[in-house]
Amino acid sequence: MPLLDPKAWQSSSLSGQEYTVTEPATGDPLGTVTLAAAEDIATAAEAARAAQAEWARVPHFVRAAVLRKAGDLFAAHADELREWLVRESGSIAGKADFELHVASQECYEAAALASRPAGHILPSEAPRLSYTRRVPVGVVGVIAPFNAPLILSIRSVAPALALGNAVILKPDPRTAVCGGLALAAIFAEAGLPEGLLHVLPGGPEAGQALVADPRVPVISFTGSTGAGRAVGEAAGRHLKRAHLELGGNSALIVLEDADIDAVISTAAWGSFFHQGQICMTTGRHLVHQSLYEEYVERLAAKADSLAVGDPHRAEVHLGPLIDSGQLGKVHGLVEASTSRGAKLAAGGTHEQLFYRPTVLAGVDDQTPAYAEEVFGPVAPVRSFATADEAAALAAASSYGLSLGIVTGDAARGLDLAERIPTGIVHINDQTVNDEAVAPFGGIAASGTGARFGGESNLEAFTDVRWTTVRGDVAAYPF
Repeated sequence: MPLLDPKAWQSSSLSGQEYTVTEPATGDPLGTVTLAAAEDIATAAEAARAAQAEWARVPHFVRAAVLRKAGDLFAAHADELREWLVRESGSIAGKADFELHVASQECYEAAALASRPAGHILPSEAPRLSYTRRVPVGVVGVIAPFNAPLILSIRSVAPALALGNAVILKPDPRTAVCGGLALAAIFAEAGLPEGLLHVLPGGPEAGQALVADPRVPVISFTGSTGAGRAVGEAAGRHLKRAHLELGGNSALIVLEDADIDAVISTAAWGSFFHQGQICMTTGRHLVHQSLYEEYVERLAAKADSLAVGDPHRAEVHLGPLIDSGQLGKVHGLVEASTSRGAKLAAGGTHEQLFYRPTVLAGVDDQTPAYAEEVFGPVAPVRSFATADEAAALAAASSYGLSLGIVTGDAARGLDLAERIPTGIVHINDQTVNDEAVAPFGGIAASGTGARFGGESNLEAFTDVRWTTVRGDVAAYPF
């Protein structure tokens, strides 16, 4: 695969403007891609619909074989794909390897979906066979972001294809290669027939056209809550399903019986992994007052010890933020927080796009970096006196994605979790976790509930059809 030539992976028929793929660590160009215009969405949707009809009739084991092969290819081409993830998205090598591992696993799990029982036999009042059957929805539109570009594309693309659908994937232009065109190359090599996967990097206009196209009945969107609201509203107007995986401001609760020596590594990972550019990032550290001062001091020391730099050319813990716009947002929230009285215990500085891991103490409800999703390497720390107060603070958010609770008593942690609305809970772990076999999703401003993984994918990418069969034509009174 010519990984250093993105044009080799892309359709030559797109009509949008040329876009330079840039390495955020250096600002150097990595290649150019052509963006999709609104009319390109319509062309792809028509081609996808035509190809999907035959793909839906292909035996399940044929579809499964393509998905298994794709999973193998992510491992076989790991060196090339890792370099793109590191250079294009600013990932450290370990994070890139994690994405590659999950990509393979998503394909293997999707392959197993193809042979899942397709329906149920139903009782009937009439002398007939009555059953339900899951059928492909047709064409699935996938809109994926920049932060974990491979994972957040493949976890919709793989199950949708395995279940007999065609896919139009619109990756973020900033990660058009590792979040989009890489998938096109992998699936082509895996033997996926032409016309079933269309990769169209583009901006908001392309996304709006994808949501509006009548040939695309299901949208799988991962991104910010603001953009997700717009997608959900538009999908509602067009009477189509939209699966929304949105933002978060997840809490890590540290109870008084927590092991302070163990928790600091967990806490730092939750806030600083991939520069905090993850929807599950620990955005609020809620620490019992008996541990608070030591926790702030030790988390700040850990932040100061972490290396920040170019992940392609040095071994570092944090790479660059994705672009100057994200830098401005992160630093603006930190400065607004300190101006409102928060104490800067560590970080708060940057060189170019390299932002130091930051710890803020003395935060409250009015602290911008505590109240809002930062999407950067910022750890606001707040104390509480009782478990009741911790539960109330954790629940006092418009988001509901992930929750971590650290305690010496796991049963106590589970009991506390029952009082906090959230889509995901981890006892004695931080908030950033992902597995191909597990359902994933949040509630409230974090999205429309668990969608990824197992049965959730069946529900997302198929429709239920009721069928009855009689031996003789039914007779009626008139």
